[in-house]
Order: sequence, then C-alpha cells, then structure tokens
Amino acid sequence: MSTVQVSAESTAQELADEFITFLETGAAPDGLFAPEVFVDFTMPQWRLQAQGVQDAVALRKAGHPGPSRVPRSRLDATATGFVLEVEEQWEQNRESWYCRELFRADVSDGSISRLSVYCTGDWDRARVAEHGRTVRLLQP
Repeated sequence: MSTVQVSAESTAQELADEFITFLETGAAPDGLFAPEVFVDFTMPQWRLQAQGVQDAVALRKAGHPGPSRVPRSRLDATATGFVLEVEEQWEQNRESWYCRELFRADVSDGSISRLSVYCTGDWDRARVAEHGRTVRLLQP
C-alpha cells in the first residue's frame, strides 16, 4: 500500500469520525467542511440542497434538531474521499426515531467539499416495531 493511499485512508477515517460527531452533536468540528461545501440531500420523495457551512449545518438541524446516536457505521475510503453508511437513533418530542443513511463525501484539502446524502426517511417507534414484527433481517 502506498503512502498516498495510507494517508487518504487515514484522512477519510478522521473525517468520518468527525462527521459522526457532527451527526451526534449537531455541531460541525472546525475544518470538517470546506467553506463552500455543497450538500445534496435525498430522502424518500424529496430532495434538498445547501451551499456553505452555515447552510449545511442548518439543513441538518432542520431535519434532526437535537443530538443523536450512531450505533453502527461502515466506512469505505474512495479515491476522492469516502462513503459512510450509518444507522442513527434520536429522541424528539418524546418519540424515538431511527434512520439509515449513506453519505458520499468528496474531500479537498483535508475537508469535505461535496456531500451526497441518501436517507431512508425517519422511522418513528411504531414503524420500527412494525418492521421488527414483519421482517426478519439476516444481519443487523
């Protein structure tokens, strides 16, 4: 494995860890996003975009205003950044919520410069319970 590849994988891991911190806290660590980061967010039957750190953070907080937990994640470094798959859980208005998301990040100068987000949509407690009764997953 070349030094450049190891460095890219290390950067991807560091940025993915910081990104998970952002998901869990709602606060973007300094340098996580490039100043003009572009976010393209796709959810079931809708699509939103944001440009710049402030608007990217605002987009996140509009959908998930409070803290969350990321109990499971998977990271794959790519030639231009990384792909991160997560399961996310949070509480809002006395309700438990769950979603699965896939993030494709392009990295420039050590920061996320472009982010594509694909979300399953938010499942409330009833949807999670219905899924548990109806479907037997082969893996978590």
